[in-house]
Amino acid sequence: MKPLTAILIGAGARGAGGYAPYALDYPHELRFVAVAESNPARLAKFAEAHQIPPERQFLTWEPLLTQQKLADIALICTQDRLHYEPAMKALDRKYHVLLEKPMSPDPQQCIDMERAAKENDRLLTICHVLRYTPFWSAIKRLLTEGRIGRVVSIQLNENVGYWHMAHSFVRGNWNHSGESSPMILSKSCHDMDVLSWLMDQPCVRVSSFGSLMHFHTGNAPAGSTDYCLDGCEAEATCPYSAPRFYLGEGMGWARHFTEELTRENIIQGLRETDYGRCVYRSDNNVVDHQVVNMEFADGATAMFSMSGLTRHQERRIQIMGTRGEIRGEGGKIKLMDFLTHETIEIEIPTQSTGHGGGDGGIVRSFLQEVRSYDGRESLTSASASVRSHLMAFAAEESRLNRGKSIELEDYYNRLAVRG
Repeated sequence: MKPLTAILIGAGARGAGGYAPYALDYPHELRFVAVAESNPARLAKFAEAHQIPPERQFLTWEPLLTQQKLADIALICTQDRLHYEPAMKALDRKYHVLLEKPMSPDPQQCIDMERAAKENDRLLTICHVLRYTPFWSAIKRLLTEGRIGRVVSIQLNENVGYWHMAHSFVRGNWNHSGESSPMILSKSCHDMDVLSWLMDQPCVRVSSFGSLMHFHTGNAPAGSTDYCLDGCEAEATCPYSAPRFYLGEGMGWARHFTEELTRENIIQGLRETDYGRCVYRSDNNVVDHQVVNMEFADGATAMFSMSGLTRHQERRIQIMGTRGEIRGEGGKIKLMDFLTHETIEIEIPTQSTGHGGGDGGIVRSFLQEVRSYDGRESLTSASASVRSHLMAFAAEESRLNRGKSIELEDYYNRLAVRG
């Protein structure tokens, strides 16, 4: 069996660090033959690791996708607003496409990509990696087996972690909805997807509340400065100190602004990039907390809560059924039966790839689906993703309209008319 071949567009943290290592671990299954990346250092690093010749290294995706098809698969991991054009072009070139989430910040573009995949008879799989983890797969299996009867209500908490909030959504690439996506999409489309998958029925209406409550100039402490290294008088007592984080427990996260993790390079990056800015004096506008209420077709409900102000980064879920209850967090699942009062505990072992095994899991599954492709959709196909994306888009519309309830069918029909 020959390895499938792939091109990579966007060799950043997710593309080069999350998914592409699969080709290094299992070279008999996957081989990268070309790469497009705007950062020359990242481009060179990826090309060296995967032995890609100079003539197949590109600083932009256009010349890569305007030539003849080079591989079986296109893996697209650009920033949120740079997904649509390369994805559409790759589908037109008859690549099977693995696309980083979210599909696009524009709901119409999401629908267009779904249609393009069907018209070109290609797989378009969205990187909703949670579905591919042992933890979430185990929960789905218990529900499918009817272990707690009919699902009545789900509560899902996403605790982002105060340090992750500051890194990615205050200082980082996803801090401004106009340049990336609203928080409910960029961070929590995973959660909308999981809820849609676990419920296994259409969501009919949503409402949402949330705001940017903490990370703004109104909360800047006295003596604070634009950059933490500019002599900030509050730096020593600020939990969001950039030098304390990036020179300490968060040193690995400094790879987002420097290729070499020396203390000199990190300090230089904190002086020259937004990762050294005061969290109260950045140009961020995405929410730091949000709740979403959902009603599904059979009357079941779900409540999702996202908070950037938590000590740990984790998800916690409680599923209430007619015959039992499931609770899950931190790799541990507890099933409680109403009839027997038995409690069954399942502990998921630590996984070797990121997102609880989801990064490696989705690549493995995608390769299998490409090899056996017969027109069927993948587990996280564009069609499935459009449904959960629309839940996120509608939630954001509700939030911006003071929690107004949004009917999903009406919302989709409005988009279809515009399209």
